[in-house]
Amino acid sequence: MRIFPFKRKEIFSESEKNRLVQAIRGAERLTSGEIRLFVESHCKYVDPMDRAKEAFLSLGMEKTKQRNGVLVYVAIKDRQFAILGDQGIHEKVGDDFWVKEAHLLLQHFRDAHVIDGIEECIREIGESLRTHFPHEADDTNELPDDIVFGR
Repeated sequence: MRIFPFKRKEIFSESEKNRLVQAIRGAERLTSGEIRLFVESHCKYVDPMDRAKEAFLSLGMEKTKQRNGVLVYVAIKDRQFAILGDQGIHEKVGDDFWVKEAHLLLQHFRDAHVIDGIEECIREIGESLRTHFPHEADDTNELPDDIVFGR
């Protein structure tokens, strides 16, 4: 028996979760790169990039063969986010790419289109990964495509 009879409210609906997982799978289909989405209600740090770095390491994203993992971190209720690319992809795209993606997310979030913004950001990251890390015959999916939900 549970102490509290109420159920914790989910951050995303099932259809929204499925939509985002499909966006990740679609983005990764033509690349050796890896994209993860980490979502929680609140960011426990002042700077969401610090939380993104912590999540990145806890998910083992730095262990990809070509160091081409990208984490999209979102704290819904705090209205914070960060996009963190590993060394391999960052060396290819540079700071301007991440700034552009952050502006894209910010615009969607301001318009209250959170799912659309995350989906478009994932799609654009996937296109960049495909350009710099095209899918090879021996590529394997190194990281799960599911959404990681924090606290």
